[in-house]
Amino acid sequence: MIKIGKGQNLYKKAKKIIPGGTMLLSKRPEMFLPDLWPSYFSKAKGCSVWDLEGNELIDMSIMGIGTNTLGYGNDSVDEAVSNVVKNGNMSTLNCPEEVYLAEKLIEINPWADMVRFARSGGEANSIAIRIARAATGKDNIAICGYHGWHDWYLSANHQGNNTLSNHLLSGLNPSGVPKKLAGTVFPFMYNNYSELEEIVRENDIGVIKMEVTRNFGPKDNFLKKVRELANKNGIVLIFDECTSGFREAYGGIHQKFGVNPDLAMFGKTLGNGYGITAVVGKQSVMEAAQKTFISSTFWTERIGPAAALATLQEMKSIKSWEIITSIGNKMRDGWNKLADSYNLKITISGLPAISTYSFNTENNLKYKTLITQEMLKKGFLASTNFYACTEHKQNYIDSYFTALDEVYNLISKCEFNDLKIDDLLDGPVCHSGFKRLN
Repeated sequence: MIKIGKGQNLYKKAKKIIPGGTMLLSKRPEMFLPDLWPSYFSKAKGCSVWDLEGNELIDMSIMGIGTNTLGYGNDSVDEAVSNVVKNGNMSTLNCPEEVYLAEKLIEINPWADMVRFARSGGEANSIAIRIARAATGKDNIAICGYHGWHDWYLSANHQGNNTLSNHLLSGLNPSGVPKKLAGTVFPFMYNNYSELEEIVRENDIGVIKMEVTRNFGPKDNFLKKVRELANKNGIVLIFDECTSGFREAYGGIHQKFGVNPDLAMFGKTLGNGYGITAVVGKQSVMEAAQKTFISSTFWTERIGPAAALATLQEMKSIKSWEIITSIGNKMRDGWNKLADSYNLKITISGLPAISTYSFNTENNLKYKTLITQEMLKKGFLASTNFYACTEHKQNYIDSYFTALDEVYNLISKCEFNDLKIDDLLDGPVCHSGFKRLN
């Protein structure tokens, strides 16, 4: 049994005074190991996390929701932030780092001319929508994928059929979102060009907003067709790279497919754990920001841009995107080998650096829970999701698979009726996670 400690007890208190218990759905203990997940950390470095008792746990799961591709507490990034803190983070004057960062992002994205900054992916997505609507003078948006929590996005579920279920999470309640926004957002499925074409034809679309890829890549020149459709109809094309950015290229994954948007957002990886996001775009669209109102006091603080500049420098120096892609492929190969050795069927999806897998059985969530439970006992934060960082060295990968082998052995015995999975679980089954894009 897992020992109940300070983290589990603190979460019980949190649920009474914080709606939902955590700020982020993806970090709720119920998504991992209800009642038993350690919940809080005291320290993080490399790919290790220490719980409130000071126990070291190797993070083979989501690495700060995919923010820390250089590992926790990267020395170069933290030094840049420390210097900023020593010299003052906030002032009546603006920080020069935002100009340097804008220059760097335009250099990385030569199709772009201008940049606006925020501190979260949801903010960046909403800024991009505001600018694009101002540029086109049209309200209606076609979307594909996950783009945050703001009204413009959740309003899709006011259309009466839980529209976002195919794109995010079933049952998202748009309570608190004005019903008058219904009929302004139209989801389409990835690689379904005819569906998008029909939406554009029938709904006076001004903006197409999409993730470039997630579980699989474009087929039949899908992205190029979307680009041509946008050009033909005077539509602003936005690529949401908050998740995919800097994981397979030094910049957006759209570079891999040779299709440029009019606007793109970058987040998560950009600051290696520090809050910074960016909207980059063509001048012809971005200047529309001057026709509307987009503003926030803490978008002008200094830590985020300073962290981003240091992160970009470190990424480029070590070619981090190549490292994490290689690590991700090692993990996928390992999962497949383990599954084959125990005659288990699994499905792997996602980019190599942000991979996930599921068991092809009705007991999938129970097996996922068992993995988290047993791997925690062995000193790992682990589930069926893995976000790679450059600090996931081979010794950690080897130790992880040695430990996971024992869990797969148990799962195999459950599948072939030697054991009952319910008898192996120490607590409730984990909640289902996100269903995105495909």
